[in-house]
Amino acid sequence: MLPPGLLRFRRVLLVVLHAFLIPVGYYAAFALRFDFQLPPDHARLYWATLKYVLVIRLVCFGLFGLFRGWWRNVGMTDLVALVKAVLLSTGLALAALFMSGNLAGMPRSVLALDAVTALFLFGGLRFGVRAFREERLTPWRANPGKRTLIIGAGAASERLLRELQRDGAAGMTPVGLVDDDPEKAGMHIHGVPVVGTTDGLAEAAMRLSPQLMVIAIPSATRDQMRRLVDACLGTGIEFKIVPSIRELLDGRAQLGQLRKVQIEDLLGRETVELGLDGPRAELQGRTVLVTGGAGSIGSELARQIAGCGPSRLVVLDQAESPLYFVHLDLVHAHPGLRIEAVVADVTDQGRMERVFAACRPDFVFHAAAYKHVPLMEHNVVEAVRNNVLGTLCVAEMAARFGAQKFVLVSTDKAVHPSSVMGATKRVAEQVVLGWPALARSRTDFRAVRFGNVLGSDGSVIPLFRRQLAAGQPLTVTHPEVTRYFMTIPEAVQLVLQAAALPEAARRIAMLDMGEPVRIVELAENLVRLSGLEPYKDVPIVFTGLRPGEKLHEELMSDREETVPTAVPKIRVVRTFEPDRNTLTAGLDRLGAAAAVGDLGDSLTALCELVPECVSPLRERGAGSPAAAD
Repeated sequence: MLPPGLLRFRRVLLVVLHAFLIPVGYYAAFALRFDFQLPPDHARLYWATLKYVLVIRLVCFGLFGLFRGWWRNVGMTDLVALVKAVLLSTGLALAALFMSGNLAGMPRSVLALDAVTALFLFGGLRFGVRAFREERLTPWRANPGKRTLIIGAGAASERLLRELQRDGAAGMTPVGLVDDDPEKAGMHIHGVPVVGTTDGLAEAAMRLSPQLMVIAIPSATRDQMRRLVDACLGTGIEFKIVPSIRELLDGRAQLGQLRKVQIEDLLGRETVELGLDGPRAELQGRTVLVTGGAGSIGSELARQIAGCGPSRLVVLDQAESPLYFVHLDLVHAHPGLRIEAVVADVTDQGRMERVFAACRPDFVFHAAAYKHVPLMEHNVVEAVRNNVLGTLCVAEMAARFGAQKFVLVSTDKAVHPSSVMGATKRVAEQVVLGWPALARSRTDFRAVRFGNVLGSDGSVIPLFRRQLAAGQPLTVTHPEVTRYFMTIPEAVQLVLQAAALPEAARRIAMLDMGEPVRIVELAENLVRLSGLEPYKDVPIVFTGLRPGEKLHEELMSDREETVPTAVPKIRVVRTFEPDRNTLTAGLDRLGAAAAVGDLGDSLTALCELVPECVSPLRERGAGSPAAAD
């Protein structure tokens, strides 16, 4: 390693070193050709031709960047560059010697031997430096830490081992690897042996006595992950997981940093990675407004949008304190971006008019909504005001002030709704896709339909975790209740992709969320991940379905159909919308009922606008409302 003062001259020193070694390799080629008995005539030929080989090879090495890399990190890319530089310089040297007349009397094998010696000399030097450094600086040899058994012997475990070699603060000493592939048994990765298969994890743990186990199989299916987690739990040894590539790219984790296995890792399907290339191209340099920006989805939307390079980001919410902290985080993460926090109620038409007049957004992401099903059953008018009339207000402002696109965040509870919340969100979909004034505008209106979002405010997983931390039983409404689940990053990627997809215009976009998941299984897995036994250490109590809840959610009604898009995991819904006169009359009645707080009329108007709503809501709308604002 160079002294700090010489690092600034590193490239010059590398050029000097190569200028010294090129003649050495060239002379070695002559010596090998004549069995180290170099005739005087060929010794003179060596000196006469050296200048051509030296200059050409130095130039080619420079062109291929061989003076720029760090030898401690040399890899296959550097080796390929070296091979190209040597072959090109040998060919050019041959041409130069021919043109200068020095090729006469030159043994043809000398240039071939020179190419081979150059590859061995410069390649060996680079990889020798790396090997020497890794051997000397491997932390687990110098500073032994926790004995660690790594589950997986693929690319992820190789990256982890390489990172552990460089990071002395990791505090881990790898003692072995296990893998699904039995053919890898007996192999070594960075000096660490593959000691068996994952089926023999318990046996390997007994033999090696690790203090920590690390799951490093990002390609594992959810069933495989459940099996691995169960096997780890069975050993009683602490275990963690290597972060996914998405977590590394999003900055939620760092290479070599491990985390505990989370309930999201055990979903019944693979995590969907949609990417943000299309949305980034759309949002870059634009003004973007996010309503409900202090909520779980809205705040993550704002964070992802900020990373797409808009010229201005306006985050709006009526919850002052959460909005303050979201704004603080955004400003800290993106100091060069113009970010504004606006405290406002989306149902306040005058306030919305002033906000839109001031910022004139190109894109509007409408995530402001009341979403808690049982709570909205007892606050019907507020649900109507916020979810329906608030959506109408924001959408009309987007059209009036010339927004390019408007994206509504909706829910699968809008399909055959049995709750006030679901019905209001279905009407909100009708508003953005069918309201006459919006249909005539130049604004491109579209919607996104979610399942349950894991980890969002008020969702089931945070509730389970609070109950677990308090030593309380986990409460599940029904042993057979199922829900479609998606993670917050999936939800946000879906919203942003829906804003960019041409097929989603005037349509509802929907993510392929796989099969629905039984809530009781989530509860059981969460208990196991806490090192406890469900029903034995932690009771799981069934409380019965709450008002407005369904046993099983649906993704679309019998009057809807889906069609594929350019993004394989996203489909758009062709939905039935009421005629404009029916929608206008229904919204007029709904607005009038909400203005005077008439519960019965509000429910009746909702059911008229959502004819596919299921019987409990219709019965309440018929004159026996159980809710009270």
